[in-house]
Amino acid sequence: MSRSTRCAACKSLRRRCTKDCVLAPYFPPTNPQRFACQLPLHLRPVAADCMSFEASSRVEDPVYGSVRIISRLQEQIIEAQSELEKTKGEMAFHNAQQQQMQQLQMIHAVAQEGEDQPSWLNSSQQDPFSNVNQQLFGDYNYSSTFCGFEF
Repeated sequence: MSRSTRCAACKSLRRRCTKDCVLAPYFPPTNPQRFACQLPLHLRPVAADCMSFEASSRVEDPVYGSVRIISRLQEQIIEAQSELEKTKGEMAFHNAQQQQMQQLQMIHAVAQEGEDQPSWLNSSQQDPFSNVNQQLFGDYNYSSTFCGFEF
C-alpha cells in the first residue's frame, strides 16, 4: 500500500502497511484516534493478552465470543452468593439452637442447685400459710348471697 493509505495502526507504529495487514480492517486511516489510545508500558502485556483471548473466544464461538464465558461466570457468582447466604442462615439457626441449649443447661443447673438448698429455701415447697384459711374458717361456705348477689 502507499504511504497515504496506511491504516491508523501502521501509522502510529511507524511501519509499512502491507496489503494483508491484519489491523487495517479494525483501524482505518480515516479514524486514527481509535488507535491513538496509549497504554502505559506495564499494562500493554495485559491488553495484548485480552485481545488474544477475545480473538480466540470469537473463533470458538462466533456469535457470543467471550460474552458467553462472562455470563457463565456471572451465574456462578450469583450461585455462590446465594449459597453463602444460605450457609449464613444455617449458621445463625445453629447458633440460636446452641444458645438455647446453653440457656436450658443453665436453668437445669440452677434447678439442681435449688434442690441442694435447705427445704425452707426451696420454692417448690408448699406455702406454709396455705392451711390458715382452713383453720380459721373451717367448713364455712363462702358462697353466700348479699343483697341478692351470690358470691
